[in-house]
Amino acid sequence: MKKLCFTVILAAFLVPTIGVTGVAAKSPPAKSQKDNGGKVMLRDAVTVKSKLVRLGDLFINAGDNADVTVAYAPAPGKQALFDARWLYRLARSYGLQWKPLGIQDQILVQRAGQAISREEIEDTILAALSKYGAEKSMSVELSNRLMRLYVPTGALAQVGVEDISYEPRTGRFSAIIKAPANDPRAERNRVTGRLHEITEIPVLVRRMLKKEVITKRDIKWVRTRNDRIRRGTVLELDELIGMAVKRGLRADRPIQTSAIQRPILVAKGSLVTIILKAPKMTLTARGKSLDNGADGDTVRITNSQSKKVIEAEVTGTARVAVVPTGFMAMN
Repeated sequence: MKKLCFTVILAAFLVPTIGVTGVAAKSPPAKSQKDNGGKVMLRDAVTVKSKLVRLGDLFINAGDNADVTVAYAPAPGKQALFDARWLYRLARSYGLQWKPLGIQDQILVQRAGQAISREEIEDTILAALSKYGAEKSMSVELSNRLMRLYVPTGALAQVGVEDISYEPRTGRFSAIIKAPANDPRAERNRVTGRLHEITEIPVLVRRMLKKEVITKRDIKWVRTRNDRIRRGTVLELDELIGMAVKRGLRADRPIQTSAIQRPILVAKGSLVTIILKAPKMTLTARGKSLDNGADGDTVRITNSQSKKVIEAEVTGTARVAVVPTGFMAMN
């Protein structure tokens, strides 16, 4: 099994030995030349910028052959492992006095590159799909959520889209993408996915505790896929402002209508002031509420003196009002 692995690496990365002008991308050596006295040593790890790996990228003190190309580098952003057997044969080919101590003597070669994020890829695909009837407000979901593209260092980090197809009824699409967009030799990748309709909904910017009243500064808007919005979710700002939290609510989560209520101004079992306004007179009395009530609610009140139960309208904190027909009940 180890021999098979070696064969694959050798076939993928070994290229004919040719002279190459220019300087290879330098990586920190395991020890300085001053410390090792000119001894040939294998580097711990290497990052190269070009598509070629040179002898000096792999070995310290490679001598006059340091700039000779010995392998292809992996694709930008990717890495490849060169094992001990291949490295030993390479060293012998160029007369380097180096021999591995064991199979652990290997080197990881990484190709430097600029990453193009999944979000950038999705934005580019959506722009291309807009020509086929897709709304710019929609959201793109790639089937491969780990999709990333890399371009060589210094290249234009743009994505090209080719051979795109779109089915509006299902929202599904497929396309060929490549990066850099203007490079005819760039690797092409097939991607598939789906478009989703989006709605902006209000959510809390902070955690709120029970009985806290929601204000405008407690709200922000977030884009949410329609298929993820549950029935009963609050969609309008005026459905939230001035409402009280029934139980603790977390930030950045959709808010259900069942989780909020108008602020309770009169609590069940609390003492309240009963007010009766009639022409040319105002009467007050004390009572005890038999219900919870918000502003404008009608609650039952027990008169503290007569012990009679009346109905009154909540008008403020611990305050209720009765109409003149309730006057006799107050006495």
